Amino acid sequence: MGRPPHRTRRTLVAALLAAALTVPLSAAARPRVPAPAPAALPPLTPATLDTAYAANRADARRAARMAAAHGDSRRAANDRTLASAHRRLLAFDGRGAGLATEVFGDLAHADRVAVLVPGSDTSLDTYGRFHRAAESLYAATDRAPGARTAVVAWLGYTTPDTVSTTVATITRADEAAPRLRALVRQLRALAPAHAHLALLCHSYGSVVCGRAARGLDVDDIALVGSPGTGADDVPALGTRARVWAARGTDDWVAHVPHVRVDLLLATVGLGTDPVSRAFGARVFDAGDADHSGYFTPGSASLANLARITLGETSEVTRV
Repeated sequence: MGRPPHRTRRTLVAALLAAALTVPLSAAARPRVPAPAPAALPPLTPATLDTAYAANRADARRAARMAAAHGDSRRAANDRTLASAHRRLLAFDGRGAGLATEVFGDLAHADRVAVLVPGSDTSLDTYGRFHRAAESLYAATDRAPGARTAVVAWLGYTTPDTVSTTVATITRADEAAPRLRALVRQLRALAPAHAHLALLCHSYGSVVCGRAARGLDVDDIALVGSPGTGADDVPALGTRARVWAARGTDDWVAHVPHVRVDLLLATVGLGTDPVSRAFGARVFDAGDADHSGYFTPGSASLANLARITLGETSEVTRV
């Protein structure tokens, strides 16, 4: 999610809730950008990772040419960037809003792996900011003495628009959850058996993590800037992972109503505030982060997310 101007935040929240209660649910409008079908890949193993990365880069180059021919210069430029020789694309699909899974670091030898799950308004057209968040986390964790880390930026679902009825329901998260579970199973097969795995879930991405959490083989789940998870409390998530939550003092999501209303066709609202005592998460310090600032280099939030990624849980500063 982006950050609305301060004076419009409460108005926006009220409008979103009213719209969610009165407007039929529908998929958000997305650009129809032509692109090839995803590359055919061999079964993914540590030995075939480089082959997969190369195939997906080639697919991104083809997608860039098709987007340019279609007249979408912005998408073409973003696809070309993803196709750069140093990028490690575990998955790529340039069709429509687009999907991509990018790896930072040596996944096959990492003993600490973090998966970033993005929130609304994230697509190939806005991928640059998501990339920067993952890059910042990787830089913060890779400096740790003796640590071998990898960060996985997972744009593996079609995110809702911030200003939409979909963002106030678990519908899109329920569609995404099986894909996130599949990714975790894939990472467990690709990374060393002993690897510590953390999910770092931002904004609506925390709803996705909440819906995928039951029985998921991860060590930590961190929810930042979360509007809710669709669950009443941590036990309702059905996970053995440590569950963390944080919200910066300048994050407008604090004004989102934490309600859930059952309607005829859907349940609207995302439930208990994850930083509340009632939810039961381990609340940590995010400083003065705004909604887009949790991965800002040098911030309290990024420092704590790096500690969670590294498994240095006793070093996380709590509030």
